[in-house]
Parts: sequence; C-alpha cells; structure tokens
Amino acid sequence: MKIVRLTLGGLLFIAGIVLTLLPGSILLVISGLMLLSYDWPRARGWLKYSQSIMSVGAKKLDRFFLLRKLSRKKC
Repeated sequence: MKIVRLTLGGLLFIAGIVLTLLPGSILLVISGLMLLSYDWPRARGWLKYSQSIMSVGAKKLDRFFLLRKLSRKKC
C-alpha cells in the first residue's frame, strides 16, 4: 500500500506542477502532497506551507473583491 500511495502521490504532484505552469489547477499539487505526507515528513512541511500561502492569497482576494463591491455601491 505504501508503494501505491507514494507512486500516486508523486504522479499527482508532478502532474499538478505541470498543470500549474500551464493553465490548470493547483489542487493536484495539494492532493499529491497530502498522499506523500503520510510517508514523507518533508512533504508534510510543504503541505502546511502551501496551505498557509493559499489561505493568505484567499484572504487578499476576499478583501479585494469586498473593497471593489463597496466602491461600486458609492457611485
């Protein structure tokens, strides 16, 4: 089971990196890191780092759209 998990995690991670460079989704990277983090402690650190970066990005986008919405109501 460990070999299957590591192989699938590695494939998802690599496919996610390729699709992130092309127009695609970063969810494959996150799912690959999630599978790799069961057996590889370094992947767990990368997963926590990527989750925190995505959380900061989501907060910035929320703030941007909220300010944009509020500025349209004033006009």
